[in-house]
Amino acid sequence: MKLFGTDGVRGEAGSFLSAELAMKVAMAAGIYFKKHSLSNKILIGKDTRRSGYMIENAIVSGLTAIGYDVVEIGPMPTPAIAFITENMRCDAGIMISASHNSYEDNGIKFFDGHGDKLSSDVEEEIEAIYRDTQALQDAQVTAKNIGKAKRIDDVIGRYIVQLKNSFPRELSLQGVRIVLDAANGAAYKVGPTVLEELGAEVIVLHNKPDGFNINEGCGALHTKDLCESVVKFRADLGIALDGDADRLVVVDENGEPIDGDYLLGALGSYMNDQGTLKGGGIVSTVMSNQGLEDFLSTKGLNLFRSDVGDKNVLEVMKKEGINFGGEQSGHVIISDYAKTGDGLVSALQTLALLINTKQKASKALRPFKLYPQKLTNINIKVKKPLEQIEGLNDKLNELDKNNIRHLIRYSGTENKLRILLECKDAKMMNAHMQDMVDFFQKALNA
Repeated sequence: MKLFGTDGVRGEAGSFLSAELAMKVAMAAGIYFKKHSLSNKILIGKDTRRSGYMIENAIVSGLTAIGYDVVEIGPMPTPAIAFITENMRCDAGIMISASHNSYEDNGIKFFDGHGDKLSSDVEEEIEAIYRDTQALQDAQVTAKNIGKAKRIDDVIGRYIVQLKNSFPRELSLQGVRIVLDAANGAAYKVGPTVLEELGAEVIVLHNKPDGFNINEGCGALHTKDLCESVVKFRADLGIALDGDADRLVVVDENGEPIDGDYLLGALGSYMNDQGTLKGGGIVSTVMSNQGLEDFLSTKGLNLFRSDVGDKNVLEVMKKEGINFGGEQSGHVIISDYAKTGDGLVSALQTLALLINTKQKASKALRPFKLYPQKLTNINIKVKKPLEQIEGLNDKLNELDKNNIRHLIRYSGTENKLRILLECKDAKMMNAHMQDMVDFFQKALNA
């Protein structure tokens, strides 16, 4: 079974992601990073899942067994791990999180010494080491060469300073009322703190993690509480993060969620107007709505599309010399301030946009019309290669004839098939979606 998915190693904690697997993965990664070691230190952070204790201890055991020193900083957002890894001159950073998944799952994400996610080639090299029992055995050390571990509790201040530096110094959040849903996750402390320090009045939801309630009916995937609270408290904006705070969903003053493509278009256009957008466009994925691309073209900007995953977005950003990109799902990367998707950085740039344009979120963050689009996830038993599914080509040709844009792919982290359809005729699209769902249910779950 393949170890790395679209975003690190992820699976059910205690089952696929056992303590033994976590220790061996850590050893394999440590062997790889030692080839380029400068400090012999690796940073570890985590979100608020109960299983994080088990996995953290296993990773520490694996790294110290091959001679690495480990710095543990406890619950912190994924983008904070990327930043602090580079800031503290560590050889690598490890984040223990399954992002938006429920508490039963957990994951291991790696960053190099520059705070960048690993390329697919590096992941494959680490996976090869993981499967080499002799290499793991030979790398273990004894006596004074065994590594040490220490826990540091005050690094949150470094990240808060970084976040505040991303917000224009001439602006203040004084008089701005914000409802923040922390998803009972990794940003439950840092999120409210940075917004309050910048002057905002903050009403905080779901900031009492108990190890099991991360993402449970809350956060970026479940915005009902946030939408209702924005209206109840007459807030200017609602902000929802996911469990590791690398994803953002914004809710306007009327309690209506802002589509991720709207947010990308609004922020990209705003940065262009401010003269801070580089590369003549933005990067998003194949999932993004054609309406976004058409809107950007009216501004003289290009939309560069990548494969799904913020790591892939970032690769295209680097290739094209672009400093802004993201995913429809809420991962937004502003590389001037963050090496990966950062929900809080993105929220602060959104607030700066609202203050500078003197517009309400309902207007400023919906600058164009989206074409009707529908995404359906199907639970499946097996991930059969799409090219081997009989009759699929005929279905896709039919979609093409009706000018329906389509994207069909397996989830990299779950046993799900994702079907995305988009066209100007919503009724036609919905009919074809039901036909596709029925087809795949029979082909993959029979």
